[in-house]
Amino acid sequence: MLAGQGAPVRRAGRLVSVLLLASAVVLPGTAAAQSDPPAGASTNAVAQTIRNQVGGRLKDFYRTRGYWPLWIVDEKPGPQARALIDVIETVGVDGLDPDRYSPDRLRRLIDEAEGGNLRALAYLEVALSGTLADLIRDMRDPHIDIRYLEKSLEPTRDKPDAILRRVALAKSMLDYVRTLGWMSPLYMQLREALLIADPGVSGTADVDVPAGPLLKPGMSGERVMLLRTRLGLPEGDQYDAALATRVRRFQASRGLPVDGIAGGQTIAALNGGAAASGVDRRDLLRLNLERARLLPDAWTRHIVVDAAGARLWYYGGGAEQGTMRVVVGTPETQTPMMAGMVRYATLNPYWNVPVDLVRKRIAPKVLAGTSLERQGYEALSDWTNEAEVIRSSAIDWQGVAAGTVEPRVRELPGRGNSMGSVKFMFPNDLGIYLHDTPQKNLFARLDRHFSNGCVRLEDAGRLGRWLFGKTLKPESSKPEQHIPLMEPVPVYLMYFTASPANEGVRYVADPYGRDAPALQHLASS
Repeated sequence: MLAGQGAPVRRAGRLVSVLLLASAVVLPGTAAAQSDPPAGASTNAVAQTIRNQVGGRLKDFYRTRGYWPLWIVDEKPGPQARALIDVIETVGVDGLDPDRYSPDRLRRLIDEAEGGNLRALAYLEVALSGTLADLIRDMRDPHIDIRYLEKSLEPTRDKPDAILRRVALAKSMLDYVRTLGWMSPLYMQLREALLIADPGVSGTADVDVPAGPLLKPGMSGERVMLLRTRLGLPEGDQYDAALATRVRRFQASRGLPVDGIAGGQTIAALNGGAAASGVDRRDLLRLNLERARLLPDAWTRHIVVDAAGARLWYYGGGAEQGTMRVVVGTPETQTPMMAGMVRYATLNPYWNVPVDLVRKRIAPKVLAGTSLERQGYEALSDWTNEAEVIRSSAIDWQGVAAGTVEPRVRELPGRGNSMGSVKFMFPNDLGIYLHDTPQKNLFARLDRHFSNGCVRLEDAGRLGRWLFGKTLKPESSKPEQHIPLMEPVPVYLMYFTASPANEGVRYVADPYGRDAPALQHLASS
């Protein structure tokens, strides 16, 4: 069973403390907590009380912000406090145990602080911050591997003060908590699909919706009420827009026709689970959720390439800022899973032709009488940076065709160059990069696995403008003009056989055959 599968079991009486150290705060009711200030004191007074109570590993965080609270609004717990508890109740889908974060205790602390008692407010403040820091560290902890090209990209277990400093930058604490702003938007969208698809994690799994006529928007009645309960919506008997959205997302998660109408297939899938629909994609959702866990939040400027679905997204400022189609590697020349830093762009690029393509495509034409130069290529003496251009007549082309000679051949810059007008470089020993292409017709295809491992961009100019803040233009016709990126941008080459779509989740084939071994690894870990 994969992490997060099935309903999390709540163990009565096991309330694990969310406080970071016993000395972190002064507990209400102790000698030091006597003579509490009256209720209704100002937020300044709350900050002063936090200052007197906070300790341990949260002390530095609160000192740098003048002990100003994250969770207290207008002298009482803000809505973000209960929003955090709502999130905690669903962390089974993330492979975590809700009891670790003591939601029952947090509810009690919120109730105690509702009256405005300063000590209770300060105690709640520190408890919530400690819990959130632990939750973020646990949720961001990866369970699968990817190759990191740079040390700075490798995941770390950040200290609570570092985590909370980033949290404090959020424009809305409530929105940040509700949307899990510390995770990638791709993670959040897959997580929501799994919450809907996995009985016992979202909604009420033991509620059956009786068979009957189609249920659709605008209808009401007992069956609608049960449908709402099953999908985890507030009580009511109206088939409103919220219910239609949940139904569509459930349908998408199970591979059913997505129409927002609860017909026989949808009701059977809800009542009987995977066997009723004939399609169980929950394990696939969990696997891709684990892949998405590797990604940074949307406040981190970065690029994501999905080699399974042949798509690219780029993020910054807390949101997705663009997407485009890409062409990626064939099953024989796969685009790898790895993460690097885009450090510069190269205008008017050469293309170093892979030796197998030189043997298959170029050598026969040379032997048939079409010179290397007429084909738009040139030969070099070796594969080093100091290589010199050599005459093509110096090469044994019969040996090249036979596979016994492997010369270095590169395509010259120009309109027909396979690299197009620009390539974006993130140094790696596999020769993988993002680049333009003249073969725009390939982007209209559903299956876009045609490259030798590199990533061809549908709109390289748009990505260049996003990266550099300007349109990239060469100064002359000179080949290989390098433009450094002042602040390098992370790029993640990923593999999503389930990814977010307009109506929930888009499932694609597993072109590289990676899912089965990855699922086996997760199940055994």
